[in-house]
This record gives sequence, structure tokens and C-alpha cells, in this order.
Amino acid sequence: MSDQFSLFDAPPATDRLFFAIFPDPATAADIARRADALRAAHRLSGRPLAAERFHITLHHLGDHAGVRRDIVAMAGEAAQAIATSPFEVTFHRAASFHNGGNNPFVLQGGDGLEALKAFQRDLGVAMARAGGGKWVDKTFTPHVTMLYDRQLIGEQAIEPVRWTVGGFTLIHSLLGRTEHIPLARWALG
Repeated sequence: MSDQFSLFDAPPATDRLFFAIFPDPATAADIARRADALRAAHRLSGRPLAAERFHITLHHLGDHAGVRRDIVAMAGEAAQAIATSPFEVTFHRAASFHNGGNNPFVLQGGDGLEALKAFQRDLGVAMARAGGGKWVDKTFTPHVTMLYDRQLIGEQAIEPVRWTVGGFTLIHSLLGRTEHIPLARWALG
């Protein structure tokens, strides 16, 4: 009998969609060097992410079985509605987020992220107008994950990491395969 009910179960999620901001290659390389140094200083065992994977997630558009073309279309409509000039972001702290043993060790910031927060809100408004309100992240905590580790590291000041944001990207992530596929990119300005 239980086999019959399994026909109605949702297929497993294999794909994730999200909007992200990536640092330029020089800044990504700098973040990688800092991740290595902080890892050594705190005797962390987690390996830093590859430099090309460092990013700020703006809005998570869900985990799905396959790429949802309706969500991709909504995301494109929302992105086209954004008219923002390039802006600078500054991260000046490192800390762990508690996540039950697979704890992200991240870059965080404060006042140097106001323009980023405004941009994320504006993108959320555009998503809601395009029919994607259920995907809007209303509890945005700007960060860049450097690595995952079992240990929790308290917040500490670091030399600031800054870059000018010149665009944002819609990413298709293959769950469990650590692969990010850019679907579309929009320039600011």
C-alpha cells in the first residue's frame, strides 16, 4: 500500500535557483587568501570554498526537481525592472553562523552594506511585482561564506574586504554537486 502513496510524493529536489552578487576575480582571490589565513589561525578543518564560488545570496528562489522555467521567467522580469547604479560593499568582520555542525564561517559587515541592503529590498519588490513574492527574503543577512566547519568561531574584526558591485546573476545550482551555472547576468548602471 505504501508504494501507491509514493506515486504522489514530490520528486526530490535536485536544483536550486538564487540571485547572487559575485566579487570580481581579484577580490575573490583576496577572500580565498583570508579564508586560508583565518582557517589556520582558528585551526579549522573545513576547506575554503573555491574562489569562483564566493558570493552574496540576495534571494533564494527555492529548491526544485529540475529548473522551474516559470521562476526563471519571473526572475528575469524582476531583474529587468531594477535600475541601480554600481555601489560598494564592505565586509569587516568574520564569524560563524550556527547550523547544527556544518557551520558557515562568513564575512559580515555593518554600515558598509547599506546600499546592498537597499538593492536587495528593491529586487524583492520587483520580484513581488513579477509574481515571485513568495521567494522574497525578508530577513536578509548579508554575508559571504568562506568555508564550513564543525567549530563555531565568534565574531572578530578583520581588515575590510571591499569591492564595487557592478551587476548581479541568476544562478542554477546543482544540489550536492557544488556546481553553479549562471543563467543570466544583469549589469548595474
